Amino acid sequence: MTLLIISLARLLLLSLLLVGFPRFASSAHDYQDALSKAILFFEGQRSGFLPQDQRITWRANSGLSDGWMYNTDLAGGYYDAGDNVKFGFPMAFTTTMLAWSVIEFGDSMPPNELRNSLVAIRWATDYLLKTLSQLPNRVFVQVGDPNIDHNCWERPEDMDTARTVYAVDAPNPASDVAGESAAALAASSMAFRSSDPGYSDTLLRNAINAFQFADSYRGAYSDNSNIRDGACPFYCDFDGYQDELLWGAAWLRRATQQDTYLNYLQSNAQTLGADENINEFGWDNKHAGLNVLVSKEVIEGNMYSLQSYKASADSFMCTLIPESSSSHIEYSPGGLIYRPGGSNLQHATSISFLSLVYANSLARTSQSINCGDIYISPSMLRQQAKRQVDYILGDNPKGLSYMVGYSNYYPQRIHHRGSSLPSIKDHPQLFACKEGSIYFNTTNPNPNVLVGAVVGGPGEDDMYEDDRSDYKKSEPTTYINAPLVGALAYLIANPNPSY
Repeated sequence: MTLLIISLARLLLLSLLLVGFPRFASSAHDYQDALSKAILFFEGQRSGFLPQDQRITWRANSGLSDGWMYNTDLAGGYYDAGDNVKFGFPMAFTTTMLAWSVIEFGDSMPPNELRNSLVAIRWATDYLLKTLSQLPNRVFVQVGDPNIDHNCWERPEDMDTARTVYAVDAPNPASDVAGESAAALAASSMAFRSSDPGYSDTLLRNAINAFQFADSYRGAYSDNSNIRDGACPFYCDFDGYQDELLWGAAWLRRATQQDTYLNYLQSNAQTLGADENINEFGWDNKHAGLNVLVSKEVIEGNMYSLQSYKASADSFMCTLIPESSSSHIEYSPGGLIYRPGGSNLQHATSISFLSLVYANSLARTSQSINCGDIYISPSMLRQQAKRQVDYILGDNPKGLSYMVGYSNYYPQRIHHRGSSLPSIKDHPQLFACKEGSIYFNTTNPNPNVLVGAVVGGPGEDDMYEDDRSDYKKSEPTTYINAPLVGALAYLIANPNPSY
């Protein structure tokens, strides 16, 4: 009887929590279709020599000579967004999140989409291995001068801008990029462990070496005078390098189960500020993700020496629930998580992903979170994540899918060079630096549909103007899509998370 009363009380509480969020008329979403498209997007972001099975066929080879300045092969990898630069910091984070999506939710993916996810991961990890090929003394952190690139509007296939290579040589620091690269390769080694154990071993070995560089030469990569002008203000390390050291160690602990990394997490929690800025997660700040990742050992493995990480993870989850006394996350009138700074949907996808991962850990051990005045159950976190994903797919005041190619109503004028210019197949003649400007300035829809691209999205008022020049809203990025892959995989198997 007591259990029944508790269950009814939780159901009532969740119902009350959901009252505060607006409802929009919609049919059930096709999460499998959305997942397929979210993964397909990465093929449109590819740099390098494209394979025969390339599915986004308006793209072609680009950046084949990347690395020539150092007489090394740096072809491959992904363009981060709508430009033609390969920024190592967000690319590594994208890779970590794709790999974590497979580790956590790969079992929920249809087999062909699990395979496509691994292909997307490998396109990145093959490149990251190249950037670490001159360890222990050098890390390559970026290819392409963004200031020159952003002054042009041209297809990646036509690039005639400087393909400047940015490298950090020891003892100069790159703890952030090297630490995130270590996380990416360690997580990816787990994703490939069953399907390609040899490749998995290679990734893990390089992850260990990358972490060694990160920890030995401490500091932010963008503090180096030869890097600053290329990385900033685009992907400066604004929040410090310490979180990437803990994040890299946490993934190496997860991948190896070695006590070396457990001891690192225990002994450096205070000195590296594990309990600071705990309510942020993205390409620059790893704290919330770090705490969720490490908490798995506390919740499921009773590793109480890491309890401080779980306390921070609990605190973060409490901030997501509006009725919690510790809530401080902003929501738009339509119910979208909002953070200032542009490219807002990166917050919706990454926080939704963390909510689902944490809910899984809690559910496996029948735990909930004590938020002081209320208890938050795994199902509440799952409902919260589902609302964010559904908003992206069209359950919003504009009735617009913010994923290109999903449904019949989606952005037509995204801020993306390759999508907005006629493809090299339709227009084989070169577009020089400024010759694409007419296509940037036109109000016509983009000629090439970048299927699966999730744009930066609306701001705090739920408004979105389909305007190519408004890059903060209309530009897609790899790190918006990567965590969404995991969230969509979960929702395929659980389209209506239990109340």
